[in-house]
Amino acid sequence: MSTVSIAEALQAFEHKLISEQQASAHTIRSYMTQLKQVYAKLDLDSCVQVTSAEFIRRHLVEVNKLKLATSTITHRLTVLRVFCQFLLSQTWISSDPTINLQAPKAAKRLPKNLDVDQVNLLLDCDAEADPCSYRDNVIAELFYSSGLRLAELIGIDLNDINRHEYLVRVTGKGDKTREVPITKLVLEKIETWLLIRAQWAKPAETALFVSQRGTRISDRHVRERMRQLAVKQNLSHHLHPHKLRHSFATHMLESTQDLRAVQELLGHKNLSTTQIYTHLDFEHLSKVYDNAHPRARKKAK
Repeated sequence: MSTVSIAEALQAFEHKLISEQQASAHTIRSYMTQLKQVYAKLDLDSCVQVTSAEFIRRHLVEVNKLKLATSTITHRLTVLRVFCQFLLSQTWISSDPTINLQAPKAAKRLPKNLDVDQVNLLLDCDAEADPCSYRDNVIAELFYSSGLRLAELIGIDLNDINRHEYLVRVTGKGDKTREVPITKLVLEKIETWLLIRAQWAKPAETALFVSQRGTRISDRHVRERMRQLAVKQNLSHHLHPHKLRHSFATHMLESTQDLRAVQELLGHKNLSTTQIYTHLDFEHLSKVYDNAHPRARKKAK
Protein backbone atom coordinates (compact mmCIF):
# COMPACT_ATOMS: atom_id res chain seq x y z
CA MET A 1 0.00 0.00 0.00
CA SER A 2 1.45 3.36 -1.08
CA THR A 3 1.89 6.62 0.88
CA VAL A 4 0.55 8.81 -1.90
CA SER A 5 -0.57 12.21 -0.59
CA ILE A 6 -4.18 13.30 -0.87
CA ALA A 7 -3.12 16.09 -3.26
CA GLU A 8 -1.43 13.57 -5.57
CA ALA A 9 -4.43 11.24 -5.35
CA LEU A 10 -6.85 14.03 -6.28
CA GLN A 11 -4.68 15.04 -9.23
CA ALA A 12 -4.51 11.44 -10.47
CA PHE A 13 -8.28 11.03 -10.06
CA GLU A 14 -8.98 14.18 -12.06
CA HIS A 15 -6.62 12.98 -14.79
CA LYS A 16 -8.50 9.66 -14.96
CA LEU A 17 -11.85 11.46 -15.32
CA ILE A 18 -10.50 13.59 -18.14
CA SER A 19 -8.32 11.22 -20.13
CA GLU A 20 -9.69 7.72 -19.52
CA GLN A 21 -13.37 8.17 -18.72
CA GLN A 22 -13.78 11.28 -20.89
CA ALA A 23 -16.28 12.66 -18.40
CA SER A 24 -18.11 15.86 -19.23
CA ALA A 25 -16.74 19.19 -18.02
CA HIS A 26 -19.76 19.50 -15.73
CA THR A 27 -19.12 16.09 -14.11
CA ILE A 28 -15.42 16.79 -13.61
CA ARG A 29 -16.13 20.20 -12.09
CA SER A 30 -18.81 18.76 -9.82
CA TYR A 31 -16.68 15.83 -8.61
CA MET A 32 -13.57 17.88 -7.96
CA THR A 33 -15.52 20.63 -6.18
CA GLN A 34 -17.05 18.08 -3.81
CA LEU A 35 -13.70 16.41 -3.09
CA LYS A 36 -11.90 19.71 -2.53
CA GLN A 37 -14.58 20.71 -0.02
CA VAL A 38 -13.84 17.50 1.85
CA TYR A 39 -10.04 17.69 1.75
CA ALA A 40 -9.15 21.37 1.12
CA LYS A 41 -8.17 22.15 4.72
CA LEU A 42 -6.16 18.97 5.20
CA ASP A 43 -2.43 18.65 4.62
CA LEU A 44 -1.65 15.01 5.27
CA ASP A 45 1.04 12.93 3.62
CA SER A 46 -0.94 9.74 3.11
CA CYS A 47 -4.39 9.53 1.55
CA VAL A 48 -4.99 6.48 3.77
CA GLN A 49 -5.39 8.82 6.74
CA VAL A 50 -8.34 10.64 5.20
CA THR A 51 -10.14 7.84 3.41
CA SER A 52 -11.06 5.70 6.40
CA ALA A 53 -14.69 4.87 7.12
CA GLU A 54 -14.39 6.75 10.40
CA PHE A 55 -13.14 9.92 8.70
CA ILE A 56 -15.85 9.86 6.03
CA ARG A 57 -18.61 9.10 8.54
CA ARG A 58 -17.43 11.96 10.77
CA HIS A 59 -17.31 14.30 7.78
CA LEU A 60 -20.88 13.42 6.75
CA VAL A 61 -22.08 14.06 10.30
CA GLU A 62 -20.45 17.50 10.23
CA VAL A 63 -21.97 18.26 6.85
CA ASN A 64 -25.38 17.19 8.11
CA LYS A 65 -25.08 19.68 10.97
CA LEU A 66 -24.77 22.44 8.38
CA LYS A 67 -28.32 21.52 7.31
CA LEU A 68 -27.37 21.05 3.67
CA ALA A 69 -29.94 19.50 1.36
CA THR A 70 -30.19 15.71 1.52
CA SER A 71 -29.44 15.57 -2.20
CA THR A 72 -26.17 17.48 -1.62
CA ILE A 73 -25.05 15.06 1.11
CA THR A 74 -26.03 12.07 -1.03
CA HIS A 75 -24.11 13.47 -4.00
CA ARG A 76 -21.04 14.01 -1.84
CA LEU A 77 -21.13 10.42 -0.61
CA THR A 78 -21.51 9.22 -4.21
CA VAL A 79 -18.42 11.18 -5.23
CA LEU A 80 -16.48 9.82 -2.24
CA ARG A 81 -17.49 6.28 -3.26
CA VAL A 82 -16.15 6.78 -6.78
CA PHE A 83 -12.97 8.37 -5.45
CA CYS A 84 -12.33 5.56 -2.95
CA GLN A 85 -12.94 2.93 -5.62
CA PHE A 86 -10.30 4.68 -7.72
CA LEU A 87 -7.85 4.64 -4.77
CA LEU A 88 -8.55 0.95 -4.28
CA SER A 89 -7.90 0.22 -7.96
CA GLN A 90 -4.51 1.91 -7.59
CA THR A 91 -3.79 -0.13 -4.42
CA TRP A 92 -3.36 3.15 -2.52
CA ILE A 93 -5.83 1.89 0.07
CA SER A 94 -6.51 -1.71 1.10
CA SER A 95 -10.32 -1.66 1.28
CA ASP A 96 -13.30 0.49 0.31
CA PRO A 97 -14.29 2.54 3.39
CA THR A 98 -17.63 3.59 1.89
CA ILE A 99 -19.01 0.11 1.33
CA ASN A 100 -21.17 0.07 4.48
CA LEU A 101 -22.06 3.77 4.54
CA GLN A 102 -25.60 4.74 3.61
CA ALA A 103 -26.83 8.04 2.26
CA PRO A 104 -29.65 9.80 4.12
CA LYS A 105 -33.11 9.11 2.77
CA ALA A 106 -34.68 12.03 0.96
CA ALA A 107 -38.36 12.74 0.68
CA LYS A 108 -39.51 12.15 -2.87
CA ARG A 109 -40.58 15.36 -4.53
CA LEU A 110 -42.12 15.55 -7.96
CA PRO A 111 -40.64 18.27 -10.15
CA LYS A 112 -43.08 21.09 -10.80
CA ASN A 113 -44.17 21.65 -14.35
CA LEU A 114 -46.08 24.28 -16.28
CA ASP A 115 -49.65 23.55 -17.27
CA VAL A 116 -50.72 23.89 -20.90
CA ASP A 117 -52.15 27.40 -20.43
CA GLN A 118 -48.89 28.59 -18.90
CA VAL A 119 -46.89 27.05 -21.74
CA ASN A 120 -49.12 28.82 -24.27
CA LEU A 121 -48.71 32.11 -22.39
CA LEU A 122 -44.95 31.66 -22.53
CA LEU A 123 -44.65 30.65 -26.18
CA ASP A 124 -47.44 32.68 -27.83
CA CYS A 125 -45.65 35.98 -27.45
CA ASP A 126 -44.84 38.73 -29.91
CA ALA A 127 -41.08 38.33 -30.32
CA GLU A 128 -40.60 39.23 -33.99
CA ALA A 129 -39.64 42.86 -33.37
CA ASP A 130 -36.59 41.90 -31.32
CA PRO A 131 -34.06 39.42 -32.82
CA CYS A 132 -32.84 38.24 -29.39
CA SER A 133 -36.39 37.69 -28.18
CA TYR A 134 -37.20 35.77 -31.34
CA ARG A 135 -34.21 33.48 -30.80
CA ASP A 136 -35.28 32.94 -27.17
CA ASN A 137 -38.79 32.06 -28.32
CA VAL A 138 -37.42 29.47 -30.76
CA ILE A 139 -35.25 27.99 -27.99
CA ALA A 140 -38.23 27.74 -25.63
CA GLU A 141 -40.37 26.19 -28.39
CA LEU A 142 -37.68 23.60 -29.06
CA PHE A 143 -37.26 22.75 -25.38
CA TYR A 144 -40.99 22.12 -25.07
CA SER A 145 -41.59 20.47 -28.46
CA SER A 146 -38.85 17.87 -28.05
CA GLY A 147 -38.11 17.68 -24.31
CA LEU A 148 -34.43 18.47 -24.74
CA ARG A 149 -31.81 18.82 -22.05
CA LEU A 150 -30.00 22.17 -21.94
CA ALA A 151 -26.69 20.67 -23.11
CA GLU A 152 -28.47 18.87 -25.96
CA LEU A 153 -30.05 22.07 -27.25
CA ILE A 154 -26.84 24.07 -27.03
CA GLY A 155 -24.97 21.32 -28.89
CA ILE A 156 -27.27 21.29 -31.93
CA ASP A 157 -25.47 22.12 -35.18
CA LEU A 158 -26.99 23.31 -38.44
CA ASN A 159 -26.67 19.90 -40.07
CA ASP A 160 -28.53 18.23 -37.20
CA ILE A 161 -31.87 19.55 -38.46
CA ASN A 162 -33.72 17.15 -40.76
CA ARG A 163 -36.24 19.41 -42.46
CA HIS A 164 -37.87 16.67 -44.53
CA GLU A 165 -38.57 14.30 -41.63
CA TYR A 166 -39.17 16.97 -38.96
CA LEU A 167 -36.38 15.59 -36.78
CA VAL A 168 -33.43 16.99 -34.88
CA ARG A 169 -30.35 14.97 -33.94
CA VAL A 170 -29.04 15.63 -30.44
CA THR A 171 -26.17 14.30 -28.35
CA GLY A 172 -27.25 13.27 -24.87
CA LYS A 173 -25.52 11.85 -21.83
CA GLY A 174 -22.64 9.52 -22.53
CA ASP A 175 -22.25 11.09 -25.99
CA LYS A 176 -25.21 9.04 -27.21
CA THR A 177 -27.01 10.53 -30.18
CA ARG A 178 -30.72 10.22 -30.87
CA GLU A 179 -33.23 11.79 -33.22
CA VAL A 180 -36.29 13.45 -31.75
CA PRO A 181 -39.30 14.89 -33.56
CA ILE A 182 -39.99 18.60 -33.86
CA THR A 183 -43.28 20.27 -34.74
CA LYS A 184 -43.97 22.05 -38.00
CA LEU A 185 -44.30 25.28 -36.02
CA VAL A 186 -40.83 24.86 -34.54
CA LEU A 187 -39.31 24.15 -37.95
CA GLU A 188 -40.95 27.27 -39.38
CA LYS A 189 -39.57 29.33 -36.51
CA ILE A 190 -36.11 27.82 -37.00
CA GLU A 191 -36.21 28.82 -40.67
CA THR A 192 -36.95 32.42 -39.68
CA TRP A 193 -34.27 32.32 -36.99
CA LEU A 194 -31.69 31.21 -39.57
CA LEU A 195 -32.14 34.54 -41.36
CA ILE A 196 -31.25 36.36 -38.13
CA ARG A 197 -28.44 33.92 -37.39
CA ALA A 198 -26.85 34.62 -40.77
CA GLN A 199 -26.30 38.22 -39.68
CA TRP A 200 -24.69 37.23 -36.35
CA ALA A 201 -22.77 33.98 -36.81
CA LYS A 202 -19.07 33.94 -37.53
CA PRO A 203 -18.16 32.25 -40.85
CA ALA A 204 -16.90 28.96 -39.36
CA GLU A 205 -19.56 28.65 -36.64
CA THR A 206 -21.65 25.48 -36.94
CA ALA A 207 -23.97 25.98 -33.95
CA LEU A 208 -27.68 26.42 -34.58
CA PHE A 209 -28.07 28.90 -31.73
CA VAL A 210 -25.53 31.69 -31.40
CA SER A 211 -25.24 34.83 -29.33
CA GLN A 212 -24.84 38.31 -30.80
CA ARG A 213 -21.09 37.71 -30.57
CA GLY A 214 -21.50 35.14 -33.33
CA THR A 215 -20.47 32.06 -31.36
CA ARG A 216 -22.35 29.13 -29.84
CA ILE A 217 -24.66 30.29 -27.07
CA SER A 218 -23.65 29.30 -23.52
CA ASP A 219 -25.71 27.37 -20.99
CA ARG A 220 -25.59 30.30 -18.57
CA HIS A 221 -26.90 32.65 -21.25
CA VAL A 222 -29.81 30.33 -22.06
CA ARG A 223 -30.76 29.97 -18.40
CA GLU A 224 -30.81 33.73 -17.94
CA ARG A 225 -32.76 34.37 -21.14
CA MET A 226 -35.40 31.79 -20.15
CA ARG A 227 -35.73 33.47 -16.77
CA GLN A 228 -36.19 36.85 -18.46
CA LEU A 229 -38.71 35.40 -20.90
CA ALA A 230 -40.89 34.18 -18.03
CA VAL A 231 -40.72 37.59 -16.33
CA LYS A 232 -41.60 39.33 -19.58
CA GLN A 233 -44.67 37.11 -20.01
CA ASN A 234 -45.74 37.66 -16.37
CA LEU A 235 -45.31 33.97 -15.61
CA SER A 236 -45.32 33.35 -11.86
CA HIS A 237 -43.07 30.28 -12.11
CA HIS A 238 -39.29 30.57 -12.03
CA LEU A 239 -38.47 29.26 -15.48
CA HIS A 240 -35.45 27.13 -16.24
CA PRO A 241 -34.83 24.78 -19.20
CA HIS A 242 -35.50 21.60 -17.25
CA LYS A 243 -38.96 22.84 -16.30
CA LEU A 244 -39.86 22.97 -20.00
CA ARG A 245 -38.41 19.47 -20.47
CA HIS A 246 -40.43 18.14 -17.56
CA SER A 247 -43.59 19.90 -18.77
CA PHE A 248 -43.12 18.25 -22.17
CA ALA A 249 -42.75 14.82 -20.56
CA THR A 250 -45.74 15.28 -18.26
CA HIS A 251 -48.07 16.49 -21.00
CA MET A 252 -46.97 13.72 -23.38
CA LEU A 253 -47.52 11.04 -20.74
CA GLU A 254 -50.93 12.42 -19.78
CA SER A 255 -51.97 12.34 -23.44
CA THR A 256 -50.49 9.04 -24.58
CA GLN A 257 -50.11 6.90 -21.43
CA ASP A 258 -47.02 5.49 -23.18
CA LEU A 259 -44.19 5.55 -20.66
CA ARG A 260 -41.78 3.71 -22.97
CA ALA A 261 -42.28 6.24 -25.76
CA VAL A 262 -41.68 9.14 -23.38
CA GLN A 263 -38.56 7.36 -22.14
CA GLU A 264 -37.22 7.19 -25.71
CA LEU A 265 -38.07 10.83 -26.39
CA LEU A 266 -36.30 12.00 -23.24
CA GLY A 267 -33.27 9.80 -23.87
CA HIS A 268 -33.48 8.10 -20.47
CA LYS A 269 -31.43 4.93 -20.09
CA ASN A 270 -33.69 3.51 -17.38
CA LEU A 271 -37.47 3.58 -17.19
CA SER A 272 -37.27 4.40 -13.48
CA THR A 273 -35.75 7.78 -14.37
CA THR A 274 -38.72 8.58 -16.57
CA GLN A 275 -41.07 7.65 -13.74
CA ILE A 276 -39.37 10.18 -11.48
CA TYR A 277 -39.59 13.05 -13.93
CA THR A 278 -43.09 12.42 -15.20
CA HIS A 279 -46.34 11.98 -13.34
CA LEU A 280 -50.06 11.75 -13.91
CA ASP A 281 -52.54 13.71 -11.90
CA PHE A 282 -54.62 11.41 -9.69
CA GLU A 283 -57.98 12.31 -11.21
CA HIS A 284 -56.79 11.40 -14.70
CA LEU A 285 -55.22 8.19 -13.44
CA SER A 286 -58.49 7.25 -11.73
CA LYS A 287 -60.42 7.69 -14.97
CA VAL A 288 -57.94 5.49 -16.82
CA TYR A 289 -58.33 2.82 -14.12
CA ASP A 290 -62.13 3.00 -14.17
CA ASN A 291 -62.23 2.65 -17.96
CA ALA A 292 -59.59 -0.05 -18.26
CA HIS A 293 -59.87 -2.44 -15.32
CA PRO A 294 -62.19 -5.38 -16.12
CA ARG A 295 -63.91 -5.25 -12.72
CA ALA A 296 -63.87 -1.49 -12.15
CA ARG A 297 -67.36 -1.00 -13.61
CA LYS A 298 -68.87 -4.18 -12.15
CA LYS A 299 -71.57 -3.31 -9.60
CA ALA A 300 -71.86 -5.12 -6.34
CA LYS A 301 -75.01 -7.15 -5.82
